[in-house]
Amino acid sequence: MSDLEAQFDEAMNEVQNADGDFKPSTEMKLEFYALYKQATVGDASGKRPGMMDFVGRAKYDAWAKLEGASKDQAMQQYIDKLAAVK
Repeated sequence: MSDLEAQFDEAMNEVQNADGDFKPSTEMKLEFYALYKQATVGDASGKRPGMMDFVGRAKYDAWAKLEGASKDQAMQQYIDKLAAVK
């Protein structure tokens, strides 16, 4: 496991187990979700969820905005975003 992957795993655990002073907003959670998906899966795939699936559609749209970003770029952005809000 590379140093970047180790830092990403640590940051991911911190976001998933958010407590104390760090309370991410819904918008921030969506950004972290999109970066996580881009870092672990790559570009968004599949059909865009329908109009009545508000949550699924918001997640898909946030992820699709990152199209073309490499997995390493997404991991670094995730780490940087967490550092900026702490």
